[in-house]
Amino acid sequence: MMPRDVDLFVIGGGSGGVRAARTAAATGARVALAESRRMGGTCVIRGCVPKKLMVFASEFREQAALARGYGWNAEAGAFEWQTFRAKLDAELDRLEDVYRKLLTSSGVTMHDTRAQVSGPNTVELGDGTRVAARHILVATGGHPVRPDVPGAALGMVSDDVFKMETLPGSMLVVGGGYIACEFACILNGMGVEVTQFYRGPQILRGFDDEARDIVASRMRGQGIDLQVNTNVVDLRPAGADTAEGGASRPNESGGSASATGSVVATDTNGVERRFESLLFATGRAPNSKDIGLEMAGVAVNQRGAIEVDAYSQTAVPSIHAIGDVTDRVNLTPVAIREGQAFTETVFKGNPTAPDHDLVASTVFTQPELGTVGLTEEAAREQEEIEVYSTSFNPMRTAFGDRPNQVLMKLVVSRASRKVLGCHIVSDGAGELIQMVGIAVKAGLTKEDFDRTVAVHPTVSEELVTMQTPTRAT
Repeated sequence: MMPRDVDLFVIGGGSGGVRAARTAAATGARVALAESRRMGGTCVIRGCVPKKLMVFASEFREQAALARGYGWNAEAGAFEWQTFRAKLDAELDRLEDVYRKLLTSSGVTMHDTRAQVSGPNTVELGDGTRVAARHILVATGGHPVRPDVPGAALGMVSDDVFKMETLPGSMLVVGGGYIACEFACILNGMGVEVTQFYRGPQILRGFDDEARDIVASRMRGQGIDLQVNTNVVDLRPAGADTAEGGASRPNESGGSASATGSVVATDTNGVERRFESLLFATGRAPNSKDIGLEMAGVAVNQRGAIEVDAYSQTAVPSIHAIGDVTDRVNLTPVAIREGQAFTETVFKGNPTAPDHDLVASTVFTQPELGTVGLTEEAAREQEEIEVYSTSFNPMRTAFGDRPNQVLMKLVVSRASRKVLGCHIVSDGAGELIQMVGIAVKAGLTKEDFDRTVAVHPTVSEELVTMQTPTRAT
């Protein structure tokens, strides 16, 4: 048996890969990890963390308006992007340093370079060095993709938003998923004139219909020009502005971020409009190309996702994969759980399949959409159900004379009485759904909810006070 340089080589320094590396090293394993970009991966550097800080920043304008309704002489003033951007960059530097210190203190050897699989037990680094490993874990994540339309290189993708030099006066957001909707709300809150195109009949496909209708209504109410059944078919630089120095400029994602006044977009109705900037949020794809997987015998599907079994093992027994590169449940906490389960299975002799059932999640629009379990539509296809739902303007915003609409919704099995799903549209829905997710995961019934005494006055008390179904099937 040939000697190994390490027991585990992790390709990818995102949340899942770092968790797997640290927990494996804690068992006494010799572990190395390679990351070609910044340690921390998508979530920490160009995803959830900077996005959530942008969400916080974008909420203050509405909070100032609400404060005036309570008697405060409050004005939000102008948002200073450069001030925020400088603090954001400093925070991301700090977090990256935290990740590096965690790996170092765990005894993990770090390689700041690209790495690829060169065999069932071999990894090749960017400088040509080969490392022999008893196990290889691929945790390379995913990346945003541009659609195949003329001029697509003129638009940004989500990675680029955090690096904008200036905040545009207007922006076209193309897409209707959670990333598109979140950035539309963020930019609108920062004072950008936002137009959003989505090719389907309603945004947030796959989420509960009633919930996404309310989110769409509130987005329009906040001033976002949301146009469904509409897509962009052509993009070109705005001639005069381009000639005056507004040409598109390269960005780190390989495309080009739109410069001020530089984009004319033609939509599916033949209408042309000029925007200072454009953001494509039209999907993501696994980072599985050109890392040697096929040569090593690792199978990928048509979307490029690495095919794995319930224990994250590929067709090659010595190679596993976790996180977005497997395209299962593409959420940071899920990747972390998969990394932990990998260590349990491979290094602790305790076969553990990561649990992908009833994972709660939140869309950080304004208001937020928190969800866990089945949508009303999916549950109805499965069995007979009862739906308990209420929507209203909550006390906080109603008193402040600000328009708002929240939704509290439970989807209940008529046979077992279990709560099959919960959907919340509200400020702070992410915090609420985390707690409700425990109850739904535990299999509690509607009667268990009913037996819980309400906390009054709160928005969430509606979850335990709804007595009569709004509809049943």
